[in-house]
Amino acid sequence: MKVDNSTESRPVADVATLRRAFGTFATGVTVVTTGGPNPHAMTANSFTSVSLDPPLVLICVDRGAVMHQCLTATGSFGVSVLAAHQERVALHFADRWRTLGAAQFDHVDWAPGEVTGVPLLTGTLASFECELWRTYDGGDHTIFIGKIVSLHRPTDRDALLVFKGKFRQISPDWSEVPS
Repeated sequence: MKVDNSTESRPVADVATLRRAFGTFATGVTVVTTGGPNPHAMTANSFTSVSLDPPLVLICVDRGAVMHQCLTATGSFGVSVLAAHQERVALHFADRWRTLGAAQFDHVDWAPGEVTGVPLLTGTLASFECELWRTYDGGDHTIFIGKIVSLHRPTDRDALLVFKGKFRQISPDWSEVPS
């Protein structure tokens, strides 16, 4: 199989069309956090598992985002996987005009991670504390791979999803609904 290793960039489509096409892949919603003297958070759907041994996850962050600088500076991060009832939380941390620093956490429930101290949201499906393991160039984003140092899976609630740019929930399995 021939692999194209050229560095020449050929546009597939305009950015708006590409964003809409990417949006057809339904994905979960997370909040990525960093701690330290200037904690920060952002809503992200570019999160995935990478490896079980060692336990690795990845997030992708725009190079111009505040979070990019925070991740590079702190060397650790948290990922909170949002439950269906946490749409308001997702919107809060997606708001570019919110107050930054510790004050951005004033209106959400959270607790410091046991290992790194990063803020982890409560009421989520799962949360992970990660130490930065590797970074890779991803065009206008950086791919941050974190080694999981602790995880919490407190609930079996339904997930908050994003599909075609809108929040969604999984419909109930009608075969399990009593008649």
